[in-house]
Amino acid sequence: MGVIVTDPPKADLKDVDALAQYGVATVSEAMGRTGLLGPGIRPVQQGVRVAGTAVTVLSWPGDNLMIHAAVEQCGEGDILVVTTTSPCTDGLFGELFATALKQRGVRGVVTGTGIRDTQELRDMGFAAWSRAVSSQGTVKATGGSVNVPIAIDGQVIRPGDVILADDDGVVVVPRERAAETAVKSEAREAKEAATRAAFIEGQLGLDRYGLRDTLKRLGVEYRSYDEYTGESS
Repeated sequence: MGVIVTDPPKADLKDVDALAQYGVATVSEAMGRTGLLGPGIRPVQQGVRVAGTAVTVLSWPGDNLMIHAAVEQCGEGDILVVTTTSPCTDGLFGELFATALKQRGVRGVVTGTGIRDTQELRDMGFAAWSRAVSSQGTVKATGGSVNVPIAIDGQVIRPGDVILADDDGVVVVPRERAAETAVKSEAREAKEAATRAAFIEGQLGLDRYGLRDTLKRLGVEYRSYDEYTGESS
């Protein structure tokens, strides 16, 4: 048995677009170092950052029936997020799905499974992140669910949550925290810009972050080479 949930609540697109200004690392740090999917979810392209609201899919391994069902539930500003009931690296998603989704205003796909037609996806400018690249085909035979909470690498993703993805990976922002996280991300970005300027001027992180006292507190000592080796130069 499965279920297709229609019209779930979603984060406001103005907050989604605000978050799109910042990198995955910045947004995760702004949320207290939370929300990251695992490092195994990688982009099939480079130099692309997208943010959108999640349309979630729970499929059976080797079966993409529920992705077909999910296309109908997708619209402007969404990102399709797919996982399976047990591990699967088959190519559940490819260029034909991307064609249908792009026509509906979908901004990309994130899948804990495999993906194929990667060159075609790059050529058409459809952003994709996946656990594997595989030409292995699938069937359309088993029911699953759309727009229910799912988990990828232990990270829960609900329909309507914000998905932000770039070259560094993928982060999920709970829809209720989208506006707050955008503000915190802006503040973190400003702080990093000031630090970057200081580093360009030659300041050391040891001094800017007050880390010399931390080294001292931890018992880390400075020794000359001769002192350390007992040799005399």
